[in-house]
Amino acid sequence: MPPSQITSTESPKGGWRTIRRVLPYLWPADHPWVKNRVVLAMILLLASKLVSVGTPFIYKAAVDSLSGEVTDAAWMLGLGAVGLTVAYGIARLMTNGFQQLRDAVFARVGQRALRQLALETFTHMHNLSMRYHITRKTGGLSRIIERGVKGVEFLLRFMLFSIGPLVLELLMIAAVLYVVFDAWYLAVVAGTIALYVWFTFRVTEWRVRIRKQMNDQDTDANQKAIDSLLNFETVKYFGAERREADRYDGAMAGYEEAALKTSYSLAFLNFGQALLITCGLVGVMVMAAMGVSDGTLTVGDFVMVNAYMIQITMPLNFLGTVYREIRQSLVDMGEMFDLLGQPAEVQDKPDAPDLKVPGGELVFDDILFGYDAARPILKGVSLKVPAGRTVAIVGPSGSGKSTIGRLMFRFYDVNGGALRIDGQDVRDITQESLHQAIGVVPQDTVLFNDSIYYNIAYGRPEASRSEVEAAAKAARIHDFVLSLPEGYDTQVGERGLKLSGGEKQRVGIARTLLKNPPILLLDEATSALDTETERDIQESLKAMGQGRTVITIAHRLSTIADADEIVVLEQGVITERGRHDDLLARGGRYASMWARQAAEEEEDAA
Repeated sequence: MPPSQITSTESPKGGWRTIRRVLPYLWPADHPWVKNRVVLAMILLLASKLVSVGTPFIYKAAVDSLSGEVTDAAWMLGLGAVGLTVAYGIARLMTNGFQQLRDAVFARVGQRALRQLALETFTHMHNLSMRYHITRKTGGLSRIIERGVKGVEFLLRFMLFSIGPLVLELLMIAAVLYVVFDAWYLAVVAGTIALYVWFTFRVTEWRVRIRKQMNDQDTDANQKAIDSLLNFETVKYFGAERREADRYDGAMAGYEEAALKTSYSLAFLNFGQALLITCGLVGVMVMAAMGVSDGTLTVGDFVMVNAYMIQITMPLNFLGTVYREIRQSLVDMGEMFDLLGQPAEVQDKPDAPDLKVPGGELVFDDILFGYDAARPILKGVSLKVPAGRTVAIVGPSGSGKSTIGRLMFRFYDVNGGALRIDGQDVRDITQESLHQAIGVVPQDTVLFNDSIYYNIAYGRPEASRSEVEAAAKAARIHDFVLSLPEGYDTQVGERGLKLSGGEKQRVGIARTLLKNPPILLLDEATSALDTETERDIQESLKAMGQGRTVITIAHRLSTIADADEIVVLEQGVITERGRHDDLLARGGRYASMWARQAAEEEEDAA
């Protein structure tokens, strides 16, 4: 299913699909302790309900004892009114105690399911293709995952400990009313419950649709907020704070309207439930009062009937909320499972071997590729990069330069031809080993919101501190880091915004040096920097490329003049190739690009 087709609706069939996806977390074949906890929780649940249903009998016996009436519960009178009252309190305490113990036993099962699903979803998101991620909005995606994971524990807990126990308790109370009193009591209670459940489910279904609208507005507002904050600098550049606030407020206005509808519909639901349950309660109590009046029932029976009706009322009051939350959890989890159902566009072949890089030779063999079938980007590109050599790729924007880097990393698979590393097609080896073999220094190095040390060590987490510092020295950033008050523990801010462009690039170079890959991709690594900073960084990059196979995607031609070979790419086709001097002497496309950039630099200098 394409990302655009993922919706928030969940049909009954889809709801059962979601429940079936969750059930294995309750009964995993390879974790017997989970099964043991579920069984123990069920036993405690049954014990709680048995004590709960039996408690009104003790209440009845205490009342009859106080009124001096002889009843079928006379066997309890040996305790006396005070003893029965104490027993009643103990029974209520036992009911609550069994419930709390049940929750404590089950808590680890719920948390384990939540953690496993969260990890599975997180891992799957990293396995999805770049094509998927560039079509999704980060804010909306994070909300879908957040709501879906939280829905798991809620669904497990409330389906097991709310709906199931409620049905069990109602059946037990119905049996008591039929046996102890007569079928008319059962008929009134059953009719009341049936009407109550019908009304609750109908209104709740209506409220679920309103809740979906509220969730959609919440997601939209969150997307706008995150998008705006990620583009903080752009907002400032254009003085658009008010515009962004109005845009966010517009989304929140939609959320407010849906939230108000939710509140109004909740008031209607609560009043309707109260009306139905009160009618049932009054009806049963009138029947019991008539029984007491004609002597067929005792005062204790009257009190017991009232106790059972209250006992029914309490869980039923939460039925609408529980049902709505379960429905919403199914919707939220359905969205998350739709994410998990998204196939990874680029997958390893079964039993694919790891990449072996004895030299690092790269071969692009008649590469055909397009992000969209109707718009080809690379149209038969053939290029050989010998091991240990440096090849630069230049050309205008949209010519396909950066696409070559994405294909090297196998973010996408080629539509035709083959890309080989030391004779091995990248489609035949594992992606993990491929990624380990290639180091990238992009145009804009993005850092994690952590320390400088963490960001450098990200290249090889198991590296020692001395190795991290050696990489920083090689990237010529060690002295700068030591000059900071917190040294390597300095926080770089989100996306590294606390550092300058040159400092971020040096951290990125140090990170890649620590990784120590045999193949290096420099994707316009200095084009976003000023000329002076660029010269400094170029020296670090030149030293970094020693002994490695290097592909440099360049905008400024002066930075690649000493490359072993320069390839000019235009509209997905190689139009020129050769060394710098040879291309200048040829007077072709490269020579004109060089002359234009030289003139621009002279104007800038002037």
